[in-house]
Amino acid sequence: MTISQAVGNVCTVSALNTKKHQTANSVDSEVIYLPNTDCAIKSQACLSAFTSYRVGGAADLYVAPRNLEALQASFKYAKERDLKVTTLGAGSNLLVSDGGISGLVIATRHLRFSNFDPQTGQLTVAAGESIPSLAWAAAELGWQGLEWAVGIPGTAGGAVVMNAGAHNSCIADMLVSAEVLSPDGTLETLTPQQLGYNYRTSLLQGGDRIVTQATLQLAPGADPAKVVAITKEHKKHRLSTQPYNFPSCGSVFRNPKPYSAGWLIEQTGLKGYQIGGAQVALLHANFIVNRGGAKASDIFCLIRHIQHQVQERWSINLEPEVKMLGEFQGAC
Repeated sequence: MTISQAVGNVCTVSALNTKKHQTANSVDSEVIYLPNTDCAIKSQACLSAFTSYRVGGAADLYVAPRNLEALQASFKYAKERDLKVTTLGAGSNLLVSDGGISGLVIATRHLRFSNFDPQTGQLTVAAGESIPSLAWAAAELGWQGLEWAVGIPGTAGGAVVMNAGAHNSCIADMLVSAEVLSPDGTLETLTPQQLGYNYRTSLLQGGDRIVTQATLQLAPGADPAKVVAITKEHKKHRLSTQPYNFPSCGSVFRNPKPYSAGWLIEQTGLKGYQIGGAQVALLHANFIVNRGGAKASDIFCLIRHIQHQVQERWSINLEPEVKMLGEFQGAC
């Protein structure tokens, strides 16, 4: 099973067509059209619209392929030009620097496909599928196993890479396999053991391979009304305990067991602490929210301030869960 929707819709790298587009700031940006496809590589694409923080500079080059062939061709384009590749999913666990990202940013948000197999109880999904949408779809079918994921604001690909989890469950518990694409165009199917899962991490983090699709083991056959009710309770809990009224990236720090990061930050007296437009959320101290007009540097400096204060008070180093992309040197 692949993400490809049409064999002939192959995004090749030869015979490129380019056009100039005028942006709102009257700066020319180049769009590179890859022939025989709707795949286009854009230059100087603003990334703030693609991150849940709503901050960040531009990508030197940006592409959002809609099938596997276009994804492979995007990798080929980067390889032939010796470009650094950065993967972007839903942008929900991400902080992009104000200076943006060099090289080619490949967004997987348009890689969409899902299949519920009632014979095996397995759900196969493309990397760009929304985790909350999958949780609701599974619940309405009476499939158990994804109720916890309804409040995870990300994609299936991102969830596989970071081992997303909540309510004492995580992707590693149900992953059967993940298909990943290497820069040389090679596809591999990896097991959870090969992915080296740990708390909110995997061997894919910081690497150059992209998740294209994943297969999850669920449990069909339950009463849909009951599964939907449990899913609603999880969503209600998230809304009542976490701030959704301002842009954020979700939890900023990993929990240093046996403590929770939020408790440590709150006990350090940092709830409501603000740098520029970035604030430690009043509802949950492990969230940093963009109160309006925040810059990536504001959020970054607030992260560093929290780490310093918690280290001083508790001798505990809080490890960021949020992934930082771009250059932050000298931001604070």
